[in-house]
Amino acid sequence: MIHSPRARRALAPAAAALLCGTLAACGADDSGAAGPGKPSAASAPAVKPTAPATPAAGSPAPTLPPGPGGAAPVFSHGKRDGGKRVALTFDADMTADQDKRAARGERFDNPRLIATLRRLKVPATVFMTGKWAEQYPDQARSIGGDPLFEVANHSYAHHAFSTPCYKLPAVPLKGARADVERAFDAFRRAGIKNTVPYFRFPGGCHNDAVLRAIGPTKATAVQWDVVSGDAFAKRPGPVAEAVLSQVKPGSVVVMHCTRSAAPVTEEAIRRIVPELRARGYEFVRVSDLIAGR
Repeated sequence: MIHSPRARRALAPAAAALLCGTLAACGADDSGAAGPGKPSAASAPAVKPTAPATPAAGSPAPTLPPGPGGAAPVFSHGKRDGGKRVALTFDADMTADQDKRAARGERFDNPRLIATLRRLKVPATVFMTGKWAEQYPDQARSIGGDPLFEVANHSYAHHAFSTPCYKLPAVPLKGARADVERAFDAFRRAGIKNTVPYFRFPGGCHNDAVLRAIGPTKATAVQWDVVSGDAFAKRPGPVAEAVLSQVKPGSVVVMHCTRSAAPVTEEAIRRIVPELRARGYEFVRVSDLIAGR
């Protein structure tokens, strides 16, 4: 979920408080209308989608060097002068108690969003909780087996790694490393192939102590510089506008892949993707941005 000073400005206070305790879903406006001063996707020349860069067989995904004392490094965006490249990221959230809600029919997946990304040939990074992989193993394997995507770690059950963090239950500092490793173990059990050594803190909440605690996992912590505001959004238009107004070369956009709490993301993507391509942007994965640092 998205919890940062920028997120608080983008979300209503009530939604921001609710956001930390539940999942986020996905949606956006497919009207194609351009904002003031922005080129219309309909009138701008089409930009041919570029195939995502794929590491050579057997080569590991790039990471940043560790920080002081072996702390996990933090990555928020790519090079600003490295060309018009942007990474769309999607948090696939599930908390510890939501498997019961899923059993009653609530949906925390969003296969339509994934299908749209495939149809539009948009590379993306999916930050997945271990609980999500356990709840939807077939989808997790499918996403992780598609070279268009990469699967990164979003904790096991979306608990906070530092507090206060929007009322999320807390992971004890001494249990932080184990939580990250538990999620990676869940990915292996689900048969996810294309995992990358990146970790996103639930709510974005972290401090120096927890960065040192998860350092031994060798994961790079990935934040963002563009808040979509898709969690609990009722209309796709504002989500699309939030992304289109903030993106810069090298941006990392945070969105969600959980229908229950982010129901308009897929619609928003259908506007965001052609509009950014019309502006000359190329969609890449987080690993591509880190490789270009």
